[in-house]
Amino acid sequence: MHGGVPLVELVVLLALAAAGAALFERLRLPSIAGFLVAGALVGPGGLGLVSDPAAVRTLAEAGVVFLLFEIGLELPIERLRRLLRSGLAAGALQVGATLAVTAALAYAWGVSGRSALVLGALVAMSSTALVVRLLSERSELDAPHGQLAVAILLFQDLCIVPFLLAVPLLASPGPLGFGPIAGALARAGLAGLAFYAVTRFALPRVLSAAAGLRSREVFSLVAVLVVAGAALGAEGLGLGLAVGAFLAGLAASASPWGHQLFAEVLPLRGVLLGVFFTAVGMLLDVRLAWQHAGLVAALFAAATLLKAAVVAGALSGVLRFGRRVSVLTALSLAQTGEFSFVLAAAATGAGVLAPELSQAFVAASVLSLVATPFVLRAGPALLEPATQRAGAPRAEAPDAHSGHVLVIGYGLAGRNLARVLQAVGIPWLAVDANPTSAAEAQAREENRVVYGDATRPALLERLGVRSARIVVIAITDPLATRRIISLVRRLNPDAKLIARTRYVRDVDTLQALGASVVVAEELEAAIDLLGHVLRDFGLPSGAVASFVEELRDEGYALLQTPPGVGLDPWLAELLQQVATEWVEVPADFPPGRTLRELALRTHTGASVLAVERGGVTTPNPAAVFPLAAGDRLLVFGGNPEIARLRELLAGGERLR
Repeated sequence: MHGGVPLVELVVLLALAAAGAALFERLRLPSIAGFLVAGALVGPGGLGLVSDPAAVRTLAEAGVVFLLFEIGLELPIERLRRLLRSGLAAGALQVGATLAVTAALAYAWGVSGRSALVLGALVAMSSTALVVRLLSERSELDAPHGQLAVAILLFQDLCIVPFLLAVPLLASPGPLGFGPIAGALARAGLAGLAFYAVTRFALPRVLSAAAGLRSREVFSLVAVLVVAGAALGAEGLGLGLAVGAFLAGLAASASPWGHQLFAEVLPLRGVLLGVFFTAVGMLLDVRLAWQHAGLVAALFAAATLLKAAVVAGALSGVLRFGRRVSVLTALSLAQTGEFSFVLAAAATGAGVLAPELSQAFVAASVLSLVATPFVLRAGPALLEPATQRAGAPRAEAPDAHSGHVLVIGYGLAGRNLARVLQAVGIPWLAVDANPTSAAEAQAREENRVVYGDATRPALLERLGVRSARIVVIAITDPLATRRIISLVRRLNPDAKLIARTRYVRDVDTLQALGASVVVAEELEAAIDLLGHVLRDFGLPSGAVASFVEELRDEGYALLQTPPGVGLDPWLAELLQQVATEWVEVPADFPPGRTLRELALRTHTGASVLAVERGGVTTPNPAAVFPLAAGDRLLVFGGNPEIARLRELLAGGERLR
């Protein structure tokens, strides 16, 4: 294919992106790698079906513009502050350490200082889209290492702004003195602040005017115009397309139309990102990469093994995170990211990065993205030998009780459980893998909470797991939960083991490993919804409580029946059984009506067992007992009888 027909080139790119994504999804590999491989196969360095990828690269870069705009929308100022508080130290340490070590090794390899800095920045970035998706598929987004990885990824995404601003400085022929760098960054910072202020003032008014027309088509067009216009405006100020898009998204997030704007931009961003990665793949010359196979292997090792080692060492050695959390977080980040390609293209275009280095980086990046799912799957197996060799925890655990409750995980669920156990005098101990939380809890709970990794047998031994009566696993890490269940069951076969999980699909697995009871948040939410709906429709609370309790006693099996299968008849009968129920007399009930006058039992079939008024309960009230608005009646009857009673009380003086 020759010439520059943009529409034809775009159709080819879309077809390649769809084919590559479909193939790699079928192989359970990341679609991003599929885009890259498809582009490499048909590009000038492959089969040559698209001979001029530069003709469509400008259009493909719009995908990155939309991605940065979306990240700005997802990071309003308040959330940005929270992110910086929670992830600043970990993110800064990860990016700084990875950049410094990679740049030093590249310089020792013989790469120029400026190119070495760029390579360090390229390796420091990881793929937010890929990692978040894989962690979500593995139900690990809420695990400690998942939360830490996401915080670091968001910090990395923010780093692309200063990295892109630094490329022109590195491209300048003069020496890199502190004065010129500081001056250039200050000018860029002032331009960025001015641009943000203008967009923060103007965008809400533009979006409000578009929304006022009540036309979805107009709002969609304005959304695209906002992204493109902001990017071009920032480019004119020397900030770059990507920086302008991010600042515009940050400004638009503060407007009332930010959520709808996000909904309009998201589908288009997905399509353009596929086109972008396919176009990046076209830049890969397989033959040239093979000629520099040593450099490709070195960059791949830097992006995976070296990066993982640096991150794990920094998190565990400097920030004092547990070994398990540090290693799993490091493995999650062991690849390059989508913004690495943006930075590489900018550096190559500015002459900072040599073409052979760029080719080697693209090849190494494709390998690292393909390897990521396999690295994450191997993570628990890699941790196993280290866990078995690990000794006792550093923190001094209190003397173990006999017949106590061992709580693993001192988050919201663990804290509330411990509070109740303390109130009723049941002995308990707790362990948490977060050193800060554990240290704070130790001061409050008289050393009942210790810091440590509960996947280590030595720690469980010190906490008296062999003599514990009940072990409660209240953590959000599914892999660690499975490991702990196996350890506890091996060390104490007689203990009752209660485990928590988010999803119903994990219940059978955890029970097979030895859990006595598995509390699935997904099903508990379904049961809670059932109870609220049934009670709001007037079913007796006692019957609803029996129904709900039976669902739990059956181990959730009744809620896991295939779609289309009706409710078992005996469960429906539970809701029709005779029970007691508190019924409140309506506020508009006429005063002075006695039980005899109302003839409640005759009209409804329900019996009044007691009346509560002002906190005083009258059992077995006499027939001449007058009812008043706000009274609470303890009624005995079935669902139809109690429903008729409510209807009768609501009828007021119309009743005879």
